Amino acid sequence: MSRIKILTNGIIKENPILILILGMCPALAVTTSAMNGLGMGLATTSVMVMSNMAISMLKNLIPSQVRIPIFCILFAIFATTVELLLFAYFPVLADNLGIFIPLIVVNCVILARAETFARRNSVFNSILDGLGMGLGFTLALFIVGSIREILGSGALFGYNFIEGDGILIFILPSGAFIVIGFLIALVRTLSIK
Repeated sequence: MSRIKILTNGIIKENPILILILGMCPALAVTTSAMNGLGMGLATTSVMVMSNMAISMLKNLIPSQVRIPIFCILFAIFATTVELLLFAYFPVLADNLGIFIPLIVVNCVILARAETFARRNSVFNSILDGLGMGLGFTLALFIVGSIREILGSGALFGYNFIEGDGILIFILPSGAFIVIGFLIALVRTLSIK
């Protein structure tokens, strides 16, 4: 597999949210705005890149019987680092994302990529895979957050461009289900054609 294909695979062909339907908890909970979606996606991307790199470097040292717990410890180290950096430099975003930052540790996208790719491939290819999957995850969260913010409040990045209130349901978690459902249907329809 070429390095460009490894990088773009997670963005297009195996998008975690829109194709693989993985990592749905943050997609439903934190995407009430474009900024929250972008922030959560980039935080997850950081953890995924660092985790894939570490797992690929340590793959021959980790006994197969304890690999999942060791993977989770690595995820926790990197997620905690990202959480502390967010609270230090972006406290408002960190407050908005709340408990979902530490929950990056149990995001099934990260475990799936560690198990299926990073422990079987080179360090550089694993970094590319983590970056591609993370960017695909970020893109999906950003799109969902943008649609929900526009329809729910008539704004994007805090700039109002629709008079009056938006449609309340799109700010609620049920609005995330609706938006993600339509996006998945759209992506699948386009991929068939």
